[in-house]
This record gives sequence, C-alpha cells and structure tokens, in this order.
Amino acid sequence: MTTDQPVRAAVAAPGGPRPPQDGPDRGRGGPDRPERDGPPAEGPPAEEARRGFLAKAFGVTALLSAAGSVLGLLRDLLLARYFGANQGTDAFLVAWTVPETAAPLLIEDAMAFLLVPAFSLALVLREERPTGPDPVRQLVRATLPWLMLVLAACSVIAVVGAPHLVRLLAPGLADPQLAVTCTRITAFTILPFGVAGYLTSALRAHHRYTAPAAIYVAYNLGILALLLTCHAVWGVRSAALGVAFGSLLMAGVLVVPFVRGLRATRRPRRPCGPAGDSLVLIPLAILPVAAFTLTRQAQVFVERYLGSGLPPGAISHLNYAAKVSQLAMTAAILIVLVTFPVVARALAAGDLTAARDRVEKDLGQATALVLMGTAFLMACAPSVVALLFERGAFGPHDTAVTAAVIRVYGLGLPAQALIGVMVRPYFSIRPVVRRADDPAATGRTTLLDWYPVGAMALGLLVTVAVGVAATPRLGALGLAAGNAAGITAAAALLMRGLLLRGIALRLPRVLGGQARLLAAGVGAAALGVPAAAVTADPLLSTLLGGTAVILAFAALGTALGAPEVRGPVLGLLRALCPPSPPAAEGKLPHGR
Repeated sequence: MTTDQPVRAAVAAPGGPRPPQDGPDRGRGGPDRPERDGPPAEGPPAEEARRGFLAKAFGVTALLSAAGSVLGLLRDLLLARYFGANQGTDAFLVAWTVPETAAPLLIEDAMAFLLVPAFSLALVLREERPTGPDPVRQLVRATLPWLMLVLAACSVIAVVGAPHLVRLLAPGLADPQLAVTCTRITAFTILPFGVAGYLTSALRAHHRYTAPAAIYVAYNLGILALLLTCHAVWGVRSAALGVAFGSLLMAGVLVVPFVRGLRATRRPRRPCGPAGDSLVLIPLAILPVAAFTLTRQAQVFVERYLGSGLPPGAISHLNYAAKVSQLAMTAAILIVLVTFPVVARALAAGDLTAARDRVEKDLGQATALVLMGTAFLMACAPSVVALLFERGAFGPHDTAVTAAVIRVYGLGLPAQALIGVMVRPYFSIRPVVRRADDPAATGRTTLLDWYPVGAMALGLLVTVAVGVAATPRLGALGLAAGNAAGITAAAALLMRGLLLRGIALRLPRVLGGQARLLAAGVGAAALGVPAAAVTADPLLSTLLGGTAVILAFAALGTALGAPEVRGPVLGLLRALCPPSPPAAEGKLPHGR
C-alpha cells in the first residue's frame, strides 16, 4: 500500500442513538469525572453547566500549570546561579534545542492538533453508536504502536547525528564537544515526549485535565533533582540528564489515568456495522501539521544560528528573556488547552457556529491576558530580571541586556497568542482521522491544508530578514526584533486563512475588540513605567509597577468597552459591593 492510501481502522458501531441523560447528576462531573458525553452544549441550563465545567477545568489546569511554571522558573534560576551566561550554558541551550523542538511537535502543538480532533471524532461516533467495538480503543490500537516505533527511531537518529546537528544549529559555538554530549543526552526525550503528547491529547479529548496539567510539574521536578544533586560533579551536563529524567516522569504521570480510562469504556463486542460507521486514518494529513510546527519552531533555530556568531552569552540572554516573556503567555495558553477539545468536538459534530463563537471568545480572552502580561513586562522588565536572576554568576550587565530583549520580545506576544488560538480549529476542520463516508476521507492533501505552513514560512522570512539586517548593529536585540516582526506577520496571514477554511469569524467584531484591548495595554504600560521607576529595589519596583499596570488595564479596558475586561471587573465590583436588599413591602421603617 502506498502512502497516498488511507489506513482504515474498523470502528464500526451499530445501534440507535443514545437516550438523553436528564437525571439529577447531569453536569456534576468534575474535570476528571466528566459525564459520558462531555460538557452540556444546548439550552440555557446546559450553557450554564458548560461554563461551570470549563471554569473547573480551567481552575485545575491553571493551578497545576502554575506549579509547573514556578518549578520551571526555579530551574532557570538555578541554571543562572550555577552556570551564569557563558559558553557552557550556550552549549547546553544548543542541546536543549532537541527537547524544545520535540515538545511543540509531540506535546503542545502538532500532536494535539492531530489527536484531539481524532479522539473527538471517535467520541462523537461512540455517542451516535453506543454498541459494538469502541471507536476510541480501535483508534488507539491503530496509532499508538506505530507512533512509538517512529519515535524510538527518531531518538536513535538524533543520538547518532548529534555532531552534525550541533554544527548545523550553532557553527560558531565556543565549546561544540560539550554541546554534542548534552545533545546526545537530551535526544532520549523524544520517545517519552511523544508518549506524553499522545496520552495528553486522548485525556483532554475525554475532558480529563488533571493528569495532563501535571506533566510539567513532573518534568521540572526531574530536572531540579539532577541539578541540585549533581551540578558540582557533572556541571551543565547535569541539566541535560535532568531533562531526560524529567521526560520519563512526564510520561509516567499519564499512563495510569489513560489505562484506567480505556478500561472504563469497555463494552460488549458486536458485529461491525456499515463502512460509513468506521474511521479512516489519513497519513498525509500529518505532514502539514508537522511542517507548521517545525516552521514555527524554526524561529528558535534562526536565533541560535545567528546568535552563535555573537559574543558568548548572547544565546543565554535570549533564552532567559524568552522564558520570562513566556510567563505572560501562560494564562492564555491555559484557555486554549481547556477549550480546544470543546471546539474540536463542535467541529466533529458539524456545528460551525458553536465553533466560531468559541474561537471568537478565545481570541478576546487570550489577547486580554497576554496584553496585560505584556504591559507588565514592558513596565517592570529590569526589576523582574534583577529579582529573578541577578545573583551568583548572573551580573548587572546580564540583567540589563536580558531586560532589553524582553521588552522587544513583548511586541510579538499578542501575535503568538492569536496563532495559538487560530491554528487549532484550522487543523480540526480536516483532521487526521475522518469518517469513512466523508467525501474528504482520501489520502490527498489540498493547498489549503498547507496554508498555515506558508503563513509561518513567510513569517520566518521576515524573522531572518530583520535578524540579519539588525543583528550586526543591535546584537541580541536585533534577533528579538526579527522574532516579533515575523510572528506578527504570520498571525495576520493565519487569520485570513481561518476565514478561507470555513470558520466565518466576524472580523469587524474581532478586530474592534483587539483594538480596544491593545489601547488598554499600551496605556497600562505607559502608566506602569513611571510607577516601577519610583524605587531601585527590585521587589518594590515590581510590586508598584505591577499594581499600576493591573489597575490601569482594568480601568482602561472597562472604559473602552472591552467585554473581556469589563465583565470580570464589574463582577468583582458586584462581589465586593453587593447591593443592599430592598425594604420589605408593607413595612414601615423602625421607630415610625
């Protein structure tokens, strides 16, 4: 069979439609015990239950993701304290390119783009045909073993080819042999990362969020354990070993919940139904998703390549700045992680209106959170970097350079949030798994399938052009400027692509909301800068600047009519100042 032919997974499911569940327990499942058919989707009570479900899921995800982010920040603090910003950390960061590339491909982006829609479609088919072979279990048998074989082969190739990889990524590196050693260690993360991404996608599609949210807690605990105990003996190699160990812990957290979930869905075997009740795997549909993720990640490759020719420490400054900048993205990413299965389920059921409404809400909410975080970084970058990193081998010069890079990086953070929201429904329209009776269930891809790749490629060209032009004069700042310009160009193109794909965003409404939020963010940053400059103490400066930014963003967003800001602000005010109850009718005031 050629690669153009779809691979069929017999997932027949004869039987009638499932009766509605109207009992008193409907809608009471938590993030790890959802109802069988997911969060409710119709009617005012069901909409309220859906919001409650999403709120609980977001709360669980936010709590564990915040813990993972804190541990990740502690990891970066220890890297800065033990090794500073020098040729040793540059070598490790070049080796870290392997897990940095594998994580988006296998956990955060490509694997989720492929498998959340696939499992969502299997779940829709399960609900339509509740008897016969389980589509979810059939999908797992058809995909997981092959995935593990491919990932194991990729890991071996990365280990063997580590010297060539280092020369390709950073030809001007001061200590290439150390980078090769660290790359061979981090190459072992490919297999556990892939397993973790697969299990995470399956669990989220089932609306189970606790275990997937805990993976970065386990990952960073593994890195910290090796850093704390072995840094004096193995130097920066201890960080690479910690990355490999943490990836094993990451996959281990998910195995038990996944196996338990599969066992809970066993049902009696029945004869297979008609061919239209089966799912079809489209192998070539993987290619645009993987190419998009690699092209997006290529911005890091450009930075490492051009940065290797700068003075030692430049790559490290870019890395520390990127880690701090990404903190502004955390809450926005959590929104997308929680709502993506909802969007994918709506698209699998053919409800384009519900998917569009959810995407529009996600665009507004994610942008609001990112712009508030960006305004904070613009105002408080020097004090934040000094507070976090300026100790041990990390000196005042490193603080100044890193803070400047953060402010330039911040210009591209809103575009990163928009891309994170838009690309998920884009790839869910034509998922890697489709119904057998779907006219699109062929082994071919279309030019429109490759549109996100083209958008990111054009953005990458902008990144390269700006970086090459600006780096000789501005150094690391030029690379950061190229990153911000390229990702912004790609976001604009991808919004156009979402319309072409069939999700009819109401552009005047979306762009008007984005403009209001941008104005609030610019105003908040402008007011936060003088507030942060009142004192030289890093902690006090961060607190003053952060408070000014939050209050200004809330006030400006409410005054400008941004619903993503006005709703929470008015809700908070009502909670703090509840209206007094009206006097009972027919009663005179006391004493009259």
